[in-house]
Parts: sequence; structure tokens; C-alpha cells
Amino acid sequence: MTCTRSRTSRTSCPSRRDLGLLVLRGGTGGVLAAHGAQKLLGWFGGGGVSGTAAGMEAMGFTPPKASALAAGLGEAGGGALLALGLAT
Repeated sequence: MTCTRSRTSRTSCPSRRDLGLLVLRGGTGGVLAAHGAQKLLGWFGGGGVSGTAAGMEAMGFTPPKASALAAGLGEAGGGALLALGLAT
């Protein structure tokens, strides 16, 4: 890996920057996808759709089951896309 230094900017190491972004995307996407799996499937100690819907109903979301599905799909799908680097 060769890094270059110019007069106007700091040292430029694209491969290090790319590796850092990969780790950040993977970690953040993984956390989001895990939270979505909690809402949808009940994995990692989550309540699944029924538990999430009950919580959303208690918070005043209507309709609660559709809101729970939308939240779970958004988190799981968005997390997976982010981890894969798609649509970023």
C-alpha cells in the first residue's frame, strides 16, 4: 500500500479509508439488521411482530401490526442494504 502526500491535503490512503468505511458500514448495518430481526422474528430477545405491535399500540401507533411490520422491514432491509454497501 502506497500513500501519497500533497501540499494541499493530508496523507491520502484510499485503501485505509475504504477499509474504515467498510467496517463502519458493516457494523452499523449489522446492528440495524439485528434490531429489525428482533421486531420481525423475535431473535436476540425480541418480541417478534406481536410483541412489537403491542408496544406500538401502547405508544399510540395505528394500526399497530402494520407499523410493527414497517419498522421491522425498514430496519432489517435497510441494515442489510447498508452492510452490503447498496444504495449508499
